[in-house]
Parts: sequence; C-alpha cells; structure tokens
Amino acid sequence: MIQPTLHKCVIIGAGFSGICLGIQLKKAGINDFVILEKRGEVGGTWRDNHYPGAECDVPSALYSFSFETKTDWDYTWSEQPQILDYIKATVRRHELTQHIRCNKAVREANYNPGSARWLLRLADGETLETQFLVSAVGQLHEPNIPNIPGRESFSGPSFHSANWQHDVDLRGKSVAVIGNAASAVQFIPELAKHAAQLSVFQRSANWVARKRDMPYSERQKNLRRALPVLQKLTRLKIYLRNEWLVFPGLRGNRLSRWLLRQSCLSYLDSVVTDAELRRKLLPDYPIGAKRILVVEGYYEALMRENVALVDTPIRAIEPGGVRTADGTLTPCDVLVYGTGFVTNPFLHGITIRGESGTPLAQHWQRGARAYLGIATAGFPNLFFLYGPNTNLGHNSILLMSESQSRLIVQAIQLVDANAVRALQVRAEAERAYDDRLQHRLRHMVWSEVAQSWYKTDDRITNNWPGSAGEYRRATRRLRQRDFLLTP
Repeated sequence: MIQPTLHKCVIIGAGFSGICLGIQLKKAGINDFVILEKRGEVGGTWRDNHYPGAECDVPSALYSFSFETKTDWDYTWSEQPQILDYIKATVRRHELTQHIRCNKAVREANYNPGSARWLLRLADGETLETQFLVSAVGQLHEPNIPNIPGRESFSGPSFHSANWQHDVDLRGKSVAVIGNAASAVQFIPELAKHAAQLSVFQRSANWVARKRDMPYSERQKNLRRALPVLQKLTRLKIYLRNEWLVFPGLRGNRLSRWLLRQSCLSYLDSVVTDAELRRKLLPDYPIGAKRILVVEGYYEALMRENVALVDTPIRAIEPGGVRTADGTLTPCDVLVYGTGFVTNPFLHGITIRGESGTPLAQHWQRGARAYLGIATAGFPNLFFLYGPNTNLGHNSILLMSESQSRLIVQAIQLVDANAVRALQVRAEAERAYDDRLQHRLRHMVWSEVAQSWYKTDDRITNNWPGSAGEYRRATRRLRQRDFLLTP
C-alpha cells in the first residue's frame, strides 16, 4: 500500500488568500507546505471569471497586497487580465511555484486524533497527510445556477458568467441574461454593444454607484515607479475613505448612509431618463443591506434601444426562450446566467470530518461560525481563510487575508514552540466570540433585509460587523488562553 505524502501544512486553493498564506509561511521559515489547486493554474476567482468587462470593484491601489506594491496599474480600477498577471507575478517573485500543485481537487479530509494529522483524499485518488490544513477556497468559487423549471430544455448555448464560452458568437443574436448583480452589471454593457437584442431579467434592483474609472498615464506610472510612496499614499487615502465614509453607513450612521444613497441616486437620475425604467431600478431596501455595485456603463447600457429590463418573475425556461409569470415568452438564441455563487454551505464540494468524525457541514448545519472566522471547535489544526463572518461590505478583502494569514502562522508557531501536536479553539471561546459578533450584526444594515447572499436563514454568516482596521487589531496576536493544546 502506498503511504500518503506527509506535509507540515496543506493549503486548499491558489487564489489571493492561499498565495498570501504561502508567502507568510515562507517568511516565517516554514517551507514544508503545499498549495493544492483544483484548476490548471493559479488565480482563483480572477482565473475563473474572464467574462467580457470583468474588472475589480475595489481600486487597484488597494486591491493588492500591502507587501507587494504595484506602481504600473493601467487603470484606477483594474481589469481581470492585469489582476491575474499580478497574481502570477507575485507567485514568481516569492518563489511559490515549487509549492503549488495544479489540477489537484480535494474531495475529503479526515482528522485522525491518534496521529493528530489530517488525511486528504484527492479527486484523482491520491492521498496526502498533513499536520495543518487550511481552506483557502473562499466564499465565491462555486457558480450558482438557479433550478428554474425547463432549464435543461433550452435549445441554444447557455452558460454561467464564471464559465464564459468565448467561442459563442453573440454578434447579431438575441441574448437573455438572468441576474443583474456584481458580475452581470459588468458584462451587460459589453453584450449590449454586440447583441441584436439583449433582455435582462432582474429579480431585485441593486444600489449602483458610478465607478469613474480612469487610465493611468505613462507620466503617472513613471512618477509612481520613481516615488513608490505615492502609491502607498493613494492606497491609504482609499482605505481611510472606505473606513470613515462607507463603513459608518453600514453601521447606521445617518449622514454616511444619506451621502451613499444620494451618490447612487445621482447616477441613476442623471442617466436613466425613462420614469418606468427608473422605477424598476430603484431598490426597495436600505443602501448597503446588499452589496453596493460599483460599475461604469450599466445604466447607460439599459438605455440602449436594443436592451430591455424585465422585472417580472421567471416561470420557466423553454427551448426558444424565457417565459415569465405573466405568460410572456421572451425569445433568445443564447442564455447567460449572471446569478452569482453558492455562498452556503462553506467549502462546497469538500467533505471535512473533525476529531469526532462529525462532518463540518453537519457541525455548521445551523449556520457557519468560527472564532475570528479562522477556527472552529472540534476541528484541530484546521484553519479558514475568508471563512465565516470575514467578508467586507466596504473595503478590500485582501486586508482580511493578510490579517488571517499572520494569525494562522502564529498558531503553527505556537504548536511548535510548545512541542505539542495540535491546537483547537476552545468551544466556550468560540461561543462567546460568536455571541458578541451576532449581537453586533443585528445592528448592521444587512439585518434589514430578509434575504441576501450574506445570510443563512436569519443568521448573517458571511460578513464582519467591524472595520478592516478593527479586524487587523483583533488578529494581531493569538490569544493562547482561547485555544486548547494537544500533547
């Protein structure tokens, strides 16, 4: 029988978070680790989401690692190809390639209390053993395709935006888009330029802010190369604006919420002159309760003569198009799903069993929870990056990834320093933390809507209720008293 390969640490996922942890491990002198990537190359969401118009909704200066400054971004808000290039360049610069194994999808991970190790089974049948296991699969990696009656009967090409079929020629075609959230509002303006007719099916309206994207001139790039501090100052300015202006609005500050709302309304009113269309596009929930979409050209695209916005619920998909609840059939040649991702359950597609043999999905059946979003009781030496309640509604998620990576490295160092085999968060510490967290979340704007991807039933499982700075302070130093060490 072939013995499984043994590692100090295994990281699942080679997106931003997994790469960040790999870099921090190397800096700490921990070199016995491997990053398992289910696809053929690194990049995570920026590898998968290559639809037309794909770009970031966080400014480039902030959507990058603090320790890996890039001074030659092409735009103030970067497009997908350049972000993916940045990720690959970071991997090369920090010599992570030798630690990354691509086309290695993890199917199962079981903890053995006797050996204090995790045994992993991969999709290709390979097995690995590791002392520490880290999930870096994120919250937005599994495409969500709604179970609409007749979906499989559609006679033309159909695909999700995260699996874009570039070989499908949309020029001169009738195209239907189901969904109008973060990805859809980026590719809809591009489709509108080429489709003969574009029908956008909207379940609910979104608050949309104008991006005001601008290219960096060569003079600006050269200046930032010569004076990198300028890029750092730009990063700081964006960070503080988000922390001091946007975040208070999510917490209930009336002035901040009014300013955010007026900014979105100003964009809507300045572009959409049709009163009925404006009515369809005006959300009926408080700003910030769902993700605020920052985009360029979405409203302008909806004003085109070849574009129609449909807000009548969909009844079924038929071979020739989409039928709505009022009986109307909208014919289409191509169907595109802009319906987001499966955000719950976490770690979709991977079965993880802790020290008692209980699957993580069962452990979290009433809603995912974790101490600082990083660890949960009963699962020793298991950590999460971008785990429960670590999503931000106002700032760059990479800020959270850096904080989490530093704390995970501290946890590994604590085990080594004490010559023990494992550690896990104490159940009472996790409960106390979660109680405080949920109390605060009840006072955030996200609690004011019945349904969103931030929530599981009535529980907010995805978002962090504080500022990015507060989370950084909370994760600065591992509180040893909150953890149980196993000899």
